[in-house]
Amino acid sequence: MNPVRFYSLITAASAGVFAAGYYLSRLNRKTPEDRERERRLWLSQHGRIVDGTVMDAEELPTPMAARPGKTNGEARSVQLIMYQYDIAGVHYEASQDVTYLRQFIDLHSCRLGLPASIKYDPRNPGNSIVIAESWSGLRK
Repeated sequence: MNPVRFYSLITAASAGVFAAGYYLSRLNRKTPEDRERERRLWLSQHGRIVDGTVMDAEELPTPMAARPGKTNGEARSVQLIMYQYDIAGVHYEASQDVTYLRQFIDLHSCRLGLPASIKYDPRNPGNSIVIAESWSGLRK
C-alpha cells in the first residue's frame, strides 16, 4: 500500500471517530433545568429538615443579554424565594429559583416572615430547597 494513501486513510478514520465521539457527547448533555430538577428531587428524597424563615419572594426580569434566542417581544422573569435557616450554630441565607415550579406556588400569596421547613444536604448544608415537585416546606 502506498504510504500517502495509508496516512490519508488513517487521518480520515480518526476524524470520523472524533466527530462521532463529539456528537455522542453532545447528545446526552443535560440542560441546566434538568440538573436543577435532579437536585430538587435528590434533596426532597434524601435531605434533612430544619426550621427556617422565608424572608422575601421576588419576581425579577431577566436581562436581554441573558436570553439567547429571545426577541424583544418575549419577556421572561425569574421568580426567587429568599430564606434563612440555622444548622449547628451556622446561619445560612439562600434563595431558590422557583420559576419552573409556578404550578406549585403562588409567589404573590407567599407569606413572608413566617416559619418554613427547609430541606438541606447534610454533607453540604448550603445546598437547600424550600419547595420541590413532591414536597413543600411553605406553611399555609
